[in-house]
Amino acid sequence: MNHPRPPAHVEPYITALGFELAVKFLLHFGGTELYIPQTPSAKSELVKVLGMEAAQALCDHAQRIILQRRVPNAKPWLAQYFSVVEDMSNTAIARKLHATDVSVRRWLAGKDERPMPDMTQMRQLKLL
Repeated sequence: MNHPRPPAHVEPYITALGFELAVKFLLHFGGTELYIPQTPSAKSELVKVLGMEAAQALCDHAQRIILQRRVPNAKPWLAQYFSVVEDMSNTAIARKLHATDVSVRRWLAGKDERPMPDMTQMRQLKLL
């Protein structure tokens, strides 16, 4: 299957978990701080979401590289993934990612950054 190329901040999770589990992980933990231990507890949220084998693979991978404490949201990449791999509509992607359809269209067009306002058109308030 042809997957969209992951950004650098998402790649470690895909290396450890594979595409499908990495997507599940990002949807569940994205945007939050997450401590990744050396050995996961059977009662941990990580094991509940991924299963023991995948959670251990992520923990092992985290020991070899430095992961950010905050799991990335990666919504632009997730939108591309759902569009390409799962053939979801923009509306369905927007619902799944809790985003607007406008944002999804922008992400899929490769314009994931909002344009900066033209500073030459802005007026400065007069100082007293």
